Amino acid sequence: MAEITRKELLLAMIGAARLRLAGVDLSAIDLRRLDFEGANMRGANLNGTMLREAILRSTNMTGISAVRGNFAFADFNSAILVRADFSVADLTGARFDGANLTDVNLSGANLTNASLRGANVTGVRFDAGTTWPDGKKGPAGNPASYI
Repeated sequence: MAEITRKELLLAMIGAARLRLAGVDLSAIDLRRLDFEGANMRGANLNGTMLREAILRSTNMTGISAVRGNFAFADFNSAILVRADFSVADLTGARFDGANLTDVNLSGANLTNASLRGANVTGVRFDAGTTWPDGKKGPAGNPASYI
């Protein structure tokens, strides 16, 4: 269960130059369309969290757990996502341009129409359930084909 509510988070965001949410449990709450640009979310629990259309540009999301999260159309441009777990996450239409996706787990994730231009995809893990930006499934696609 999340340790902070959407309302508490919105209050914390007022006047914050850079949001610090490292290690915070944000699981299963609705954070859609919020702006987290430049935030430190390192190690946060985002399992089942709704971050649809959120702005996550230049955020440090190293080691987050985002299993079954909804990140459809989120903007991860230039984000640091090293060792993030996006298993079975909805990443439809998300933008990862210039992001660092080193050792990210995309097993079962849906990346239909996502953009990975210029992203670092070294060590990305995926399985037969992963849907790539062009609709290919699992091993029929390769992360390096989309950068």
